Amino acid sequence: MEKKAHPLVQLARRAVESYVQKHEVISPGELSPEMKERAGVFVSLKKHGQLRGCIGTFEPTQPSVAEEIIRNAISSATGDPRFSPVGTGELDILDYSVDILTHPEPVEDRTLLDAKKYGVIVAAGRRRGLLLPDLEGVDSVDMQISICRQKAGIMPSEPVKLYRFEVRRYR
Repeated sequence: MEKKAHPLVQLARRAVESYVQKHEVISPGELSPEMKERAGVFVSLKKHGQLRGCIGTFEPTQPSVAEEIIRNAISSATGDPRFSPVGTGELDILDYSVDILTHPEPVEDRTLLDAKKYGVIVAAGRRRGLLLPDLEGVDSVDMQISICRQKAGIMPSEPVKLYRFEVRRYR
């Protein structure tokens, strides 16, 4: 028997299903204390264990975590430029995860990073790349930083500012 998903994950699933099937943006409904918080949120979609969409915000853009989840879930399903929009035939086979981010803090020394515990933001001017923590296949801080540089178009020789954050991950 499949275990019941966390309410934040259920909200993400409802948001995607409503939008993909009816082009409707759901209302968050009754908010738990956790859903009333303000925080950056990433929503990741996987299909058969492979990434199918991942969009998020590292700082809050909405009045609540619930509204952040709804917006980012829909964006993950329909607006991730790496993938075509999710179709109705895929809805039953998608796996969801929701990451609630702590506020990013500057890090002066890369020894204060940990690829399993902390997500990383690499910044050079206005360009920023972000990578969530504890991702399959990302086993080192150097790999995290390299991926962030690539995402932001920052050359390996360019000086960068580093930030770290933690997540509460729900599946």
